[in-house]
Amino acid sequence: MPKTDTDPRLILASKSPRRRYLLKQAGLSFTVIPGNFDESTVPMASPPEYVRKLAEAKAIDIARQYPNSWVIGADTMVSIGDRILGKPVSDNDARDMLQRLSDRIHQVYTGYCICHRSETRLYSDTVKTDVRFKALTADEIAWYIQTREPFDKAGAYAIQGLGTFLVKSINGSYTNVVGLPICEVIEFLIREKVISY
Repeated sequence: MPKTDTDPRLILASKSPRRRYLLKQAGLSFTVIPGNFDESTVPMASPPEYVRKLAEAKAIDIARQYPNSWVIGADTMVSIGDRILGKPVSDNDARDMLQRLSDRIHQVYTGYCICHRSETRLYSDTVKTDVRFKALTADEIAWYIQTREPFDKAGAYAIQGLGTFLVKSINGSYTNVVGLPICEVIEFLIREKVISY
């Protein structure tokens, strides 16, 4: 049953601790309400379109339950060449991803959606960041995998964690690589008067 009287002002529809951290660092007050949206229902498309559609679906899923709240949904994907790198499912999978990224430039796409059901407002977009990895040795890859940090991370690394040593340079938004393009999100929330200075 939809909530109305007590809907939070702003909801993050994600269980990602990284997105939560970024919004807190930006000084926002929000409630975390992750959904149980089945991502397999969204048809595969190009990475920028796919992550945007996933973000929309996640935000809309929670907005149906909280029609008087502004809801933020997001999804992040790593791609290199024509290959999409999801979250590694094993040590070998993580090793393969890190070897593939070694000494090359890859793209990180984050789709985000901000919507308000009762006001029939929905905005979504995708931000892309180019990330260059240093040349990784087998020992560096083995050490990083044993830290367990690569798991539950698209592309098998966390730029904001121990994985910072893998990254030689980035071109674009740093927070986008972490999981949410904060500049763009804040700009929209200010424009819509959801937040103010």
